[in-house]
Amino acid sequence: MYALVDCNSFYASCEQIFRPDLRGQPVVVLSNNDGCIVARSKEAKNLGVPDLQPFFKIAQLLRQKGVHVFSSNYCLYGDISHKVMSTLQNYSPDIEVYSIDEMFLCLAGVQEPLIAYGQTIKQTVWRDIRMPVSVGMAPTKTLAKLANHAAKKIPKTQGVCLLDSPLKWQWLQKRLPVTKVWGIGKRLGKRLNAMDISTVYDLATANAKQLRQQFSVDVERIIAELNGNPAISLELQPAAKKQIFCTRSFGEKPTELKPLAQAISAYAARACEKLRAQKQYCKSVQVFINTSPYDANYYSQQLVVQLPYPTDDSRIIIAHANKALAIIYKTGKRYLKAGVGLLDLSERKYMQQDLFQRAQTTQCDALMLTVDKINRRYGQGLIYWGAEGSNKRWHMRQQFLSPAYTTRWEDIPFIKC
Repeated sequence: MYALVDCNSFYASCEQIFRPDLRGQPVVVLSNNDGCIVARSKEAKNLGVPDLQPFFKIAQLLRQKGVHVFSSNYCLYGDISHKVMSTLQNYSPDIEVYSIDEMFLCLAGVQEPLIAYGQTIKQTVWRDIRMPVSVGMAPTKTLAKLANHAAKKIPKTQGVCLLDSPLKWQWLQKRLPVTKVWGIGKRLGKRLNAMDISTVYDLATANAKQLRQQFSVDVERIIAELNGNPAISLELQPAAKKQIFCTRSFGEKPTELKPLAQAISAYAARACEKLRAQKQYCKSVQVFINTSPYDANYYSQQLVVQLPYPTDDSRIIIAHANKALAIIYKTGKRYLKAGVGLLDLSERKYMQQDLFQRAQTTQCDALMLTVDKINRRYGQGLIYWGAEGSNKRWHMRQQFLSPAYTTRWEDIPFIKC
């Protein structure tokens, strides 16, 4: 038996944790550069606030309805996510962190009634972190996803839904469109609809072998899972990424090379942190820049450069990224977006030494480890590379940014008694 624990309106709920006055109030969170709405509280949804809409188009509507608006506060969200996942680990030895706000738990060996166990999980996360969650439980991960959907949408479940028999999950499957299935997107859903497969139940009762021939083995596994037969196991150890990209749009469009170089350096440094976190080396770096596609003279260019040897040294990667930028930079342009990609990744532990080629030194390893440790302990960006600059006018726009309550000393809330 599996459980899927999913935070309700995660970004919006994070903003409400340290603002209890916003409980029961409509809250929305915006994407990078305050572009689009990416998260809505239940109250905002009930007011009819649309999802993934450009903020400038509905700003007046939000003001009229008294909706509280926040910029994305990724430092806060990441820390709250870590607290939630650490709490959930106490309820199962086998877990899979599926996303920033979702975790699968294996419930094998649980002795108490599962509904009561799910309520305990839900109440503990709320008591300790003030994060509302929904819990879906079923014999397979795909059914647990559907159970979680029911836990959110059906008030009678009180946030915990158990699908432990065909009668229960078939009842739900007959009432949901096929696109509600984990792994069935809109495009695949349209193709299935053309084959008269419109509900989840239609897919569960379809010919799995025939659909495998037309689509893929993944569809066959989904059908098995929808019938209570586990075909997708827990990923206890997340797979390392094959590429790492860090890209951003600019809050203030730069035209000169210097601010662009600072941005590229900052993105490269952040990508290197992720590279070291998954214990890998990088062999080549990709840099790209582009103006707005709505500009009259649209310009977009990218370049891949090889590193002298496989490395995770931020200094080397930043230097080569800036060399690439200097080649593709074009004067007289107002750049909207830039990014850095780390390519040709390899595991550190499998790296072969070469007598005739330079390699990363132990002193470099110690330096990178020290920088990462300090930034993890005292806050990301406390130590940064000089190439990133100190006056980051190119930084993304965050007009409605809340304090980093848990990761910055000056933002720690005060309690007056």
